This record gives sequence, C-alpha cells and structure tokens, in this order.
Amino acid sequence: MQISSILSADRTKARVVGGSKKRLLENLAQTFADALPDADPTELFQNLINRERLGSTGIGQGIAIPHCRFATGGKTLCACFTLDEPVDFDAIDGKPIDLIFAMLVPEDAAASHLETLAELAQALQTDTFVKALRKSDSDMELFRVASGVN
Repeated sequence: MQISSILSADRTKARVVGGSKKRLLENLAQTFADALPDADPTELFQNLINRERLGSTGIGQGIAIPHCRFATGGKTLCACFTLDEPVDFDAIDGKPIDLIFAMLVPEDAAASHLETLAELAQALQTDTFVKALRKSDSDMELFRVASGVN
C-alpha cells in the first residue's frame, strides 16, 4: 500500500491548532466530509468518537491513527495532520499526540482495512519518516513527505 493512494493534498494539514481530542476529531470529520459529496460531518464525527470509545487510537510516541468505517464509495481515505501543540489523546503511553494519520474505510471492508492500518502503523515506526513529517512547515511539504512524492 502506498500512502499516496489514499492521501490527498486537501486532506493534509500542517501545524493545525488542536485544542482538544474532540476538536481534532471534529476537524478530521469536516476534512473527510469535504472530500465526500454526500457525507454529513456530524455523522462522521460520531463514527470517529464511537471508535475512540472502544479504545484510544493513540498508538504512542505522539502519534494517533483515528479510523472508522463509513460510506466512502468503496475507497479508503486518509488524512494527515501535524499539530502546533501536542494534545492529550488518551494514548497508550499516556503522552500527548502531535501527529495524526486518520483513515476512513468502506463499510464492507474487512481484512483489507486491517492490512492498511497495520501498514500505516508500521510506516509510522520509522524514525526518519516521523521526524520529516513533524518538521514539515506547510501543508504541501507535509503532503509530499507523507505520500512520498518528490
């Protein structure tokens, strides 16, 4: 899986003002809704919150991968945010997060959803990749780094 196949420049934002976990999830929901013609941002937010209630998607080391199933027209979508200040996300290591890769997967996705999530989590274990993401000062630079586009 190439991140570039599920991420787009309009869903990539550097130095977002986070504020709180709830506000970040609302921002992500709106970002995804803007990419899906008939999507309701409130419904998207509820799906993201419901997934978080099952257990935090904060995977540690300042990184979160919020995700949920949604009517996406059969495609997986990704968004990438870096934050201006770390935000408490109830991560497994108790540390605040400053890097988010969010995913929406089709409602009928099964194994492919878990594979994509695992591949993304593995990519986020690469120190040089994560450092380059955090160092990105603009949306376009963050998109190029995240998607591997030169």
